[in-house]
Amino acid sequence: MSKLVIVESPSKAKTIEKYLGKDFQVVSSKGHIRDLATSGKGGLGVDVDNNFKPTYIDSPDKKDVIADLGKRIKKADEVYLATDPDREGEAIAWHLADRFNLPLDANNRVVFHEITKPVVTEAIQHPGKVDLKMVSSQETRRILDRIIGFKLSNLLKIKIKSRSAGRVQSVALKLIVDREDEIKAFVPEEYWTVTAKFNEDNIPFDAHLTKMNNRKVDDHGIKTEAEAETIKQKCLEGPFIVKEIKEKIESGYPKPPFTTSALQQEAANKLYFSSKKTMQIAQKLYEGINISSGLTGLITYMRTDSVRMSEVFLNQGYHYIVENYGKEYAGYYKAKTGKNAQDAHEAIRPTSIENTPESIKQYLTNDEYKLYRMIYIRALAAMMAPQKYQSLNISLKRDIYEFAATGKTQVFDGYLKVYGEFESSNDKYLPELKAQQELTAREIETKQHFTEPPLRYTEARLIKTMEENGIGRPSTYASIIDTIQQREYVTLEKSSEGSRVRVFVPTEQGVLTTRKLDEFFSSIINTKYTAAMESELDEIAEGKVDHIKALRKFYDDFMPLMDNAYQNMEKLAPEHTGQICPECGGELVIRKGKYGKFISCSNFPTCKYTANMPKEAPEEVGELCPECGAPLVKRKNRYGQSFIGCSRYPDCTYIKSDGSAPKRFYRGKRSYAKKS
Repeated sequence: MSKLVIVESPSKAKTIEKYLGKDFQVVSSKGHIRDLATSGKGGLGVDVDNNFKPTYIDSPDKKDVIADLGKRIKKADEVYLATDPDREGEAIAWHLADRFNLPLDANNRVVFHEITKPVVTEAIQHPGKVDLKMVSSQETRRILDRIIGFKLSNLLKIKIKSRSAGRVQSVALKLIVDREDEIKAFVPEEYWTVTAKFNEDNIPFDAHLTKMNNRKVDDHGIKTEAEAETIKQKCLEGPFIVKEIKEKIESGYPKPPFTTSALQQEAANKLYFSSKKTMQIAQKLYEGINISSGLTGLITYMRTDSVRMSEVFLNQGYHYIVENYGKEYAGYYKAKTGKNAQDAHEAIRPTSIENTPESIKQYLTNDEYKLYRMIYIRALAAMMAPQKYQSLNISLKRDIYEFAATGKTQVFDGYLKVYGEFESSNDKYLPELKAQQELTAREIETKQHFTEPPLRYTEARLIKTMEENGIGRPSTYASIIDTIQQREYVTLEKSSEGSRVRVFVPTEQGVLTTRKLDEFFSSIINTKYTAAMESELDEIAEGKVDHIKALRKFYDDFMPLMDNAYQNMEKLAPEHTGQICPECGGELVIRKGKYGKFISCSNFPTCKYTANMPKEAPEEVGELCPECGAPLVKRKNRYGQSFIGCSRYPDCTYIKSDGSAPKRFYRGKRSYAKKS
């Protein structure tokens, strides 16, 4: 009997076929085989007057794949739909069934949460049915995105030359623009701190002013230098008295294993990976790497918002911890589900505790090893005992002023035994003191500060904010961030926080896009509405909400806003150059096209004269090229990333390696590795 298993990814197909044996043939659909048509009213591929009935067509780039699948399905005695275990995967399974007339009431849907032999063989033996509620949820999302994306994008292209807008991408852009507005509007306020510095038993320590006249002094409570100086002089007049000593043993607990968003944030903060890069590497680790035992999926499914781990893995993990670190290091792990978590499958964890990062390092690229190692030790640490530390809080009094000193000493490293490189204990020592003991400060320091504006978004901060606000889903964060960069709405720029920290800065077009959406679509393009829509999609997947009613309500709210915007949004006037058209004598203006700005005649379309924009001279940085001696200049690659290179390019391809440039730049059709 011939059995056909259809998965999404070609690399995953190879791994699974190895596990199932000669009776099974495993092939890949290479993702979606169909999409909404661009025909019908408004080119939506959706009949809004007929219960939003969608029209699907075969994807043009999948003709060969579809033909091949059709032949194989005809020859097979049994067909299993083993696409990814999420809504998108469920929708792909449904499309395959619908396109090739496979029965939807048959048990032909197979789900793998990890690509290992035991899991794959077990899943094949217990197939289920395609979940039509999940399919409805995905279809609703796709229709919403099509309606908003097509209609808003067309409007903005006509009115302000913006390249696109979207249900979630526009909200992500709004977060960045709003943060930039906060930064520009920020007015710094002066404040002062007072610190008493001591040295007892050769142990230096600081105590910070916390109370005056038994009233708390907040972080910005001392407003002037004069006030700080008065406190300083009073504190120099006599000794400090140890008022109170509080000492106790506290626990520091490990973080749970990774969800998709947590992985993207930690990889951005610790490994400096973009979310797109993180997901590409995680996908490969999930689908299978050729290690000593053959093709093996190394991690569980990487699109998840659950922190749950299977009992089998937990038991393996605890045994490994006891055997390698000792019984005292074994902890107790219980998953806590977040308010927005769907908990459809497990957290991101290694498929086998025996596949230690070091044991398989030789089979991985450097970046694969880094990400796998972080996933592995995060899951391992989650099962370990908490760290224990002794906390010491000392209250010192001088006249009406009260100061506090805090200390922390680790007494047991616990989970930090394996996770210490990503999270340190930060010991801080204090001397042994007694109540009522007198101390003399060796110095009273007053220091001026100014309040700081909010920080710009890094990728990690943006993902965290989106997750906290229920915007999008973990599987969409990477594509959202990639889209707003590709549309040239934001750039990633070097931050003062560190040489490797990059923050999002909105471009003029990004700001203009957000301003217009705020003006005409504020009731829909905002965090609350978008989060509510995500919750509604969850309820559709659970069968609690009718998807047609949800689409109708949205459409009836959205279309009046569109009509108003077409009538009242001003069309962006082209920028005047002050020059005359050489062909008709009209005025030349700057327009924006598909490939950027260009010069055109104001009498277009009567006069079709065009010219390229004059190139701006690159800014010199005051350094000479170490390879040819020419001046170094600031440049930007086609992705908007800034770097410093030789002014004699392309004759000299030197690029300065200062930690701010990506490892590879693309200039025209040629690429150059970054040189030291």
